Amino acid sequence: MIIDCHGHYTTAPPALGAWRDRQVSALAGSAAAPDPAELRISDDELRESIESNQLKLMDERGIDLTVFSPRASFMAHHVGDFSTSAQWAAICNELCFRVSQLFPERFAPAAMLPQSPGVDPASCIPELERCIREYGAVALNLNPDPSGGYWTSPPLTDRSWYPVYEKMVEYDLPAMIHVSTSVNAAFHTTGSHYLNADTTAVMQLIQGDLFSDFPELKFVIPHGGGATPYHWGRFRGLAMALKKPPLEEHLLRNVFFDTCVYHQPGIDLLLEVMPTANILFASEMIGAVRDIDPQTGFNFDDTGRYLAAAGLTPEELADIQEHNTRAVYPRLDALLTQQGRGTQRSSTHA
Repeated sequence: MIIDCHGHYTTAPPALGAWRDRQVSALAGSAAAPDPAELRISDDELRESIESNQLKLMDERGIDLTVFSPRASFMAHHVGDFSTSAQWAAICNELCFRVSQLFPERFAPAAMLPQSPGVDPASCIPELERCIREYGAVALNLNPDPSGGYWTSPPLTDRSWYPVYEKMVEYDLPAMIHVSTSVNAAFHTTGSHYLNADTTAVMQLIQGDLFSDFPELKFVIPHGGGATPYHWGRFRGLAMALKKPPLEEHLLRNVFFDTCVYHQPGIDLLLEVMPTANILFASEMIGAVRDIDPQTGFNFDDTGRYLAAAGLTPEELADIQEHNTRAVYPRLDALLTQQGRGTQRSSTHA
């Protein structure tokens, strides 16, 4: 199989955005707040939005299944208060679940949390448990900066995050560390804020000792880890200065990196620096970079092409495309096994 661990519902029917616009307008007092029941999107509309977009590209690129979560920039946790985020997260999570029900062998849902600046992360647990129990979520997205580019939250190693981590361990659920829209003019949302956050999360984890308290916790750092592979020597040196164990012990038993890197040299660097067992196939297709690369004639986000050209052994390629993800996402592995789609191969993360 080829499993894409990083997909967002970026092509949702226009009614979703229109409902959100009304919700945001109501916060300014310019309109009445919409009722979630007023949002009506049919199964046919969902099918059309997927079949002509994500599913079409998945078929063209040979991708069997995508871990599917709400659109990252739409999470916008900085908007309104916790009740705003709770209502919005519930709507977006339900749509991803419905997609997974319409295409059960092609999509598995991942949950967006109703985070809000300054609000205890434990407030997100009811929605997380609902997504696990009712929707069969196989992962969650965790935003280390709900403020939208102003970084007012404590680091990921702070104990305020621990209630969420306890639930992750209880349900064997990994988290993708993924910020949302930047409202800070100094940081472009996808060009700097996303990559800054990836890099920042890694450094926070190096500085702390989170995995001593949660040895089973698993994080996926998207977009190839931001600057992490490029500056791995710097991080190793900083870990030494901080009197931390070697990063192979301190970090890489719990932290993994996806392949949302959009050129061959970047993928080659990721593969050279990071152990194969810590790399998961992903594309984030129909996301931040949607154009065709004039140097190759193919879409920038067609990341499978870079892996195919990277000189991997068949075993290494299969691990990155399937087995590593099944090991890091046990609930996904269980779902696939239930569907009769093989079993997880023995690995260092089993």
